[in-house]
Amino acid sequence: MSAIVVIDYHKGNLSSVRRGLMRAGWDDVVISDDPAAIRAAAGLVLPGVGSFYDAIEFMRESGQDEAVLEAIGRGVPFLGICLGLQLLCARGDEGVPAEADAPVKAAAAAPVDAPGAAGGPWTPGLGVLAGSVTRLESARLKVPHVGWDQLHVTEEGRDCPLLAGVPEGANVYFTHSYAVADDADASQVAARTHYVRSFPCVAWRGNVFGCQFHPEKSSATGLMILRNFVSIVEGASAAPGRAAKEPAA
Repeated sequence: MSAIVVIDYHKGNLSSVRRGLMRAGWDDVVISDDPAAIRAAAGLVLPGVGSFYDAIEFMRESGQDEAVLEAIGRGVPFLGICLGLQLLCARGDEGVPAEADAPVKAAAAAPVDAPGAAGGPWTPGLGVLAGSVTRLESARLKVPHVGWDQLHVTEEGRDCPLLAGVPEGANVYFTHSYAVADDADASQVAARTHYVRSFPCVAWRGNVFGCQFHPEKSSATGLMILRNFVSIVEGASAAPGRAAKEPAA
């Protein structure tokens, strides 16, 4: 059986994610920055540390972005964690130099005046999920958002295989200053968390999943989510090309 590959874009310690996946039941978990390994994986996990701009620039320059999109297009299960979820989106403004402001394809990007989409300059993300990634801004609540908070399952999320067995209102562990804005596609939002604004904390499109929180740091609930992802990978490996909903293009 092929490996689950934890994608290394040279930011942060990825070993805790690897250990979490192994505890969840998948023995062959490797950390790699090699696009060939990404293309050959049974499942892919993109953890998140650092800024949107630095991460997506490394992925573009290394060829990881094309490898990820190719694997997703074949139905390989993909899990983005924290910044990894954000990189799936149409665009982000974290760490973007003014001179790097880039147009985003109209089909993926929100209108400039869309609620929650104010920001910029922008850089394109992977474009698998709709929506912009912007900073949580509050004069009352502390940002970064660090610690335990609740996830609230949406109507769409009731059928999400990543959340199978996860109770409404379960507590999970967050550490972030940016989140997907209000221009997210509601059909791709499986759960929300209410802090500063109501932001997507679990996203789902076909074989693509994302968590704004850290399942590897979220105790029993996080382990359940990682076990669900392992089950999704097992199912996809047994029946290649099948996805939980429509395949992500």
